[in-house]
Amino acid sequence: MGLFSLFGSKKLDYKKRFTLMKAAISGTMSDFYQAKDKETGQIVGLKILDKEKTKMVEDRYRQMKGVYKPREGEIAIKMKHPYIVDTFEEGFTTNGEQYLIMEYLEGTGLNNILVIKQDYLAGGRLRYIRQCAEALQAVHKAGFIHRDYCPRNLIFTGDGTILKLTDFGLSLPNKAPFTDPGNRTGTPNYMAPELIRRRATDERVDIFAFGVTMYELCTRELPWPRGTNGLAAMTHDQPPEPITTYRPNINSTLAKAIHWCIKAEPRDRCPSMGEFLRMIEKLEYEDQI
Repeated sequence: MGLFSLFGSKKLDYKKRFTLMKAAISGTMSDFYQAKDKETGQIVGLKILDKEKTKMVEDRYRQMKGVYKPREGEIAIKMKHPYIVDTFEEGFTTNGEQYLIMEYLEGTGLNNILVIKQDYLAGGRLRYIRQCAEALQAVHKAGFIHRDYCPRNLIFTGDGTILKLTDFGLSLPNKAPFTDPGNRTGTPNYMAPELIRRRATDERVDIFAFGVTMYELCTRELPWPRGTNGLAAMTHDQPPEPITTYRPNINSTLAKAIHWCIKAEPRDRCPSMGEFLRMIEKLEYEDQI
């Protein structure tokens, strides 16, 4: 029996069970705390979803007869993979909010590392790219689309050796009606053209976002001009800037693989994370500059 399984059927009084060790980090849909279990002493991440904002997102699916949209916690707790943040428990608080109890990582988000002048990624980029690809492959094998893949949702472990995927707040099952046209959610600079244009979607929207993120991991730049006005700049009518413009010495196979992921037309895009991993499987760490 797992550490948290005894609590799964009860409403969580988190202020009674945990000591909140750090002030809340507020996201767009939730608050996140570093918390210490008063009984076991374990340090965990405690995510409390905003009740009203979550209701607004989920209400659109409640109108679909015979369709059940899994909660964020229900999806996250299924994702058991070394490169995905582990969720131990999920449910509702005594105040009716959804919550997740997760492993707490001491590292920071990739988005923060990318804006630091010092190159903390040097020598590790190929390792991180493989980790990110394997994590996303696991999400797709589980039957879900992440739908918000971006540097903000990739977190380093404290020693910086592993980069883990997190945040399934916008994730959906990879099947109709969840993949039908019309649902335009995500982080604008990483959204695939078919998502922006409200067309039907599949796991290739994640592959596009992965490609943009890995391009940025290698260059600190985006393949297209960074959007400052919502989705206005993200039409992808122009070809992406070659990754070699910013990193001339990048391994040519890795460059091709990343560009394959960011093809504007889904039919031209890398079809799966498995194909991406096969393309780069023979690369050695010294091949990544």
